[in-house]
Amino acid sequence: MQCQTGGVRILLKFVIDCDVDAAWRALHSPRAVAELYGPMLAVEPLVADAMPTSWEPGADAPVQLSFAGLVPLGTQLISVSERAASDRNGAVRVFRDSGMPLTGALAGLDVWDHQMAVSPAPGDPTKTLWRDRLVIGGRTAPLLWPVLWATWQWRAARVKALAPTWAHDPAPAAE
Repeated sequence: MQCQTGGVRILLKFVIDCDVDAAWRALHSPRAVAELYGPMLAVEPLVADAMPTSWEPGADAPVQLSFAGLVPLGTQLISVSERAASDRNGAVRVFRDSGMPLTGALAGLDVWDHQMAVSPAPGDPTKTLWRDRLVIGGRTAPLLWPVLWATWQWRAARVKALAPTWAHDPAPAAE
């Protein structure tokens, strides 16, 4: 557990078997993100049929979380932004969810900053270097950190397992 401005954070960094464009599309896909947590955790729109096909910057999406789709765990607001950066290996795209838990066990958090960065893997541009950072804060953050850490390990395994299937997703239609 690491502290950062009164919060705790979880950091992951690994290489996945798909190109950066496919990983970037998956980060914007509510369906792909829901698959990362399944079948352990279900992520569904709070309002029936309100889940967008793609999360866009500036969009807010309230979702219902449940254990295995059966036991309600609370609601979460997903608030999307993105930015471009660079490192010694080139371009880095960062997808950020700075929404907040609204109800349930996570509602004791007053900081939720989840950033996922994708860039070409060093030495192999057909693969992606995935960096994932979750910063949480609030009175329950130290208690929730072990559960979220374990969930993020599960998520990392799911990202690695599902990434090869993302390469088959079609590119978004040009507008």
